[in-house]
Parts: sequence; structure tokens; C-alpha cells
Amino acid sequence: MKFPAPVSVKWIANLIGAELSGNTEGIATGINEIHKVEPGDLVFVDHPKYYNKCLYSEATFIIINQKTECPEGKALLIVDNPFEAYQTIVRHFRPFKPAVKPISDSATIGEGSYIAPNVYIGHEVSIGKDCFIGPNVTIMDHCVIGDNVIIQAGTVIGSDAFYYNTKKDRAVWYKKMESGGRVVIESDVEIGAGCTIDRGVSHDTRIGRGCKLDNMVHIGHDTVLGANCLLAAQVGIAGATTLGNGVILWGQVGVSKTLTIGDNAVVLAQSGVGGTLEGGKVYFGSPAEEATGKKRELFWVKRIPEIWEKIKGIK
Repeated sequence: MKFPAPVSVKWIANLIGAELSGNTEGIATGINEIHKVEPGDLVFVDHPKYYNKCLYSEATFIIINQKTECPEGKALLIVDNPFEAYQTIVRHFRPFKPAVKPISDSATIGEGSYIAPNVYIGHEVSIGKDCFIGPNVTIMDHCVIGDNVIIQAGTVIGSDAFYYNTKKDRAVWYKKMESGGRVVIESDVEIGAGCTIDRGVSHDTRIGRGCKLDNMVHIGHDTVLGANCLLAAQVGIAGATTLGNGVILWGQVGVSKTLTIGDNAVVLAQSGVGGTLEGGKVYFGSPAEEATGKKRELFWVKRIPEIWEKIKGIK
């Protein structure tokens, strides 16, 4: 999540009640979770297991719950509860604003775009030219829709991320992280009926130009689809995953989190993707592997009873 304008790290420290060390004159440009951090970002960490990952990430400012050596050029913001500090920052820059009408006055809708009955469009939403927004579509705050986009009935754009701070030493193990990111849908995209696209935790969920999504597709937080991807019905993609250009996922493919599928890969129906896949190949199975080898494997599995009977006959 980028701030509306850069802010001093001293101001952030005052906002969250942090002790500041390191580059105390720094200027922060946004806040992000560890998988998406960029220079100028704040990131939080509250477990020693992840201290080094955050300290030596691209993030410039680290909200942390322990005094430690600060890498050169960075700043530490030391607080008792980094998670709550993160929540405070997101709530400050993305405060909840109740809806008072179906289409917010702060939304912008381009020339030639059609908005069907019972559509909800939230605050600061931008919709481009010549779009079709079907009945009962919901587009939550801060989402960006390009030109010539079709969104079919009942789809939800910008629902909260399924993302929790987990601690099993408290009564409620999973505490919701505020979703400060957006959904950005580029031009010439078509999204089917009954789809759900979650906003980023603190970055953007992005659907690249020319992508086509069938009905009942789910896209998790912070996921990025390249240009011209094709996703068939009931595909589900977990958070912070990246699809290259021209990726095809056929029906009921499930994709795990924080992985990459390379350009022009094809994953056949009902496959499960648990790790990064190279581009330009066809995959099948769970876990997904190159389809030719996987089908050969299944052929031999089917022959096991026949082979077993032959072995018994020899004995």
C-alpha cells in the first residue's frame, strides 16, 4: 500500500508509539507484507524466525519487537506488538468509510460504461471506458478497472484478504490483518459470474490485460496475473502467487500460495499446483507434473493388478 504522499519515519514512529533507531531521517513511501516489499516500504516482524528475512529484505523500515543491529541505511521502529502497529498504520491510511449509497460519489466511471441494477461501487473506485458491469456485482473501495472490461453478474471485486496473524498462545489463534491493498484489473479483461477477487493485504492484486476468467474463479490476495491468461471454471489461486503471460488453467485447478507459473504454461483440469512451474509446458496431476510423464505413470498404475496376477502365476 503506497501512502498518498511520502511521510517521515519519525511521524510513523509517533503514530505507533515506537522507539526509533538507525536512519531516523528516512522517508517512508508505503507499507507492505514481506512477500511484496520494495525500497521505501515499512514491513513488520514479530517472530525471531523471520527477523533476518525482514531486516535484509528490500524494505527500508522494519517494525520489530526487539532491539537488534540495524542494517545500514535502514531504520527500526521498536514496539511491543508489531502486528497492532501495522494495523494502526493501515487503519490510518485506509480508514473504514460507511457506504451511504450504492454508487459512491467518489467513484469515477468512464464514458460508455454500463452499470446494471443492484451494483455496488465503493469509495475511490475507478472504472474505465466502455465497461459492462453486470447485475449484483460488488466493487469495493479503491479498486481500479481499466477500459473494455466485462464483469458478469454476482462477482465480488476487492473483498478482504484471507490473511491472519497466527499465535497459538492466545485464545483466538488467528487475528485478521487489515487489507490495505487494492485490486487492479487492466483493460480488455472478462470476468465471469460468481467470481471473487481479493484485494491485496498491502499490495495490489492485479489481473493483466486481456485475461479471461470463467465463472466461479477465486483469486487470492496479492496475486498477479500476467497478460492474456485463461482460467476455466472453479479455478482457485492462493495468495501472493504470480502467473506469467499466457498461462492457461483448466477447470478446478488449485494453485498454492507464493509460487510462480511461467509464461504460456498449461495446467490440465483438476490438477493441484504445489510448487513453481516452468513456462511453456503442459502439466497434470496433484502435485502437478509434466503431463506426458504423469499420464504414462497413470497407465502403469492401472496395470498393477494385471502385473500382480502374472507374478502370482509365475510363483
